[in-house]
Amino acid sequence: QVQLVESGGGLVQPGGSLRLSCAASGSIFSIVVMGWYRQAPGKQRELVASLTSRGDSTNYADSVKGRFTISRDNAENMVYLQMNSLKPEDTAVYYCNARLIGTLGLRDYWGQGTQVTVSS
Repeated sequence: QVQLVESGGGLVQPGGSLRLSCAASGSIFSIVVMGWYRQAPGKQRELVASLTSRGDSTNYADSVKGRFTISRDNAENMVYLQMNSLKPEDTAVYYCNARLIGTLGLRDYWGQGTQVTVSS
């Protein structure tokens, strides 16, 4: 069993900051990529940022470049998303994703999601 647990969402004013955390636990042999996706009401889930375990490849959605930073703690199987200069359009449920090798082989796993609301 593999679990991803997110934390750090909440309500913040425009221009504010939040830091999301995600911890992966369970029968994990190795993690290939960890990242964050988001889904706003009425929209498809989209990639926000991802980072390989070796740190040699990072991807950001154009809409968050320069404002969001993804980082990882490989020793603790954790991934973080520092979100600065938040805008109302960043409001969404944010999901942690991990592509990893566990007892079922290579699979994608998802967290339960954490709500981020940017509003004055």
